[in-house]
Amino acid sequence: MTTTTRDKMIAGAADLMSRRGVNATSMRDVVRHTATPRGSISHHFPDGKRQLIAEAVTFAGKQVSIPLEKAMNDRGVIGGLKAFIASWRRQLEATGFEAGCPVLAVAVDRYVGEASDRDDEAAQQHLLDLADGVFADWRQIMRAALLREGLTAERSERLATLVVASIEGTVAMCRASRSADPLDHVQQELEMVLTAALSQATR
Repeated sequence: MTTTTRDKMIAGAADLMSRRGVNATSMRDVVRHTATPRGSISHHFPDGKRQLIAEAVTFAGKQVSIPLEKAMNDRGVIGGLKAFIASWRRQLEATGFEAGCPVLAVAVDRYVGEASDRDDEAAQQHLLDLADGVFADWRQIMRAALLREGLTAERSERLATLVVASIEGTVAMCRASRSADPLDHVQQELEMVLTAALSQATR
């Protein structure tokens, strides 16, 4: 599939956000990072930085949700969990533990717009809503997989939240420690918790 200038800028913004956070990612940085024409900003993103960041959040969400759903469908809960964690480990190690989750960056970094932005407060709420939607999508994929393997809706919801929250927090810990050890530890515990829950459900 052909990658357009717009697509390159969105992917580049997501990458920079994963490394620097939202407010340290400027439109100028994205242009430089993606080697795209500066005039592309106003052409592809007439609402400026707020629009680009929003598009990057949606993009980052799909970069996780699409392979996650496939892994859960093809491998089941435990196999899907292993694939989910492996993908984060690959990203961390490939970037020297520099890149984390751009969606988490939006959730924890208060948005400060550029000079042309009119309402930072509205932009902040919109970005938080988008991040919340991405996390909800990941939880729903996990929840559906747990339901298919016999857990109740209530338990599936709780465990799906545990998995997503644990991995998101652990990715941040790995960046701080420059090590995948926290991810390995969390994976072991999550596998034990999920295996026990699935075993109990089949009795």
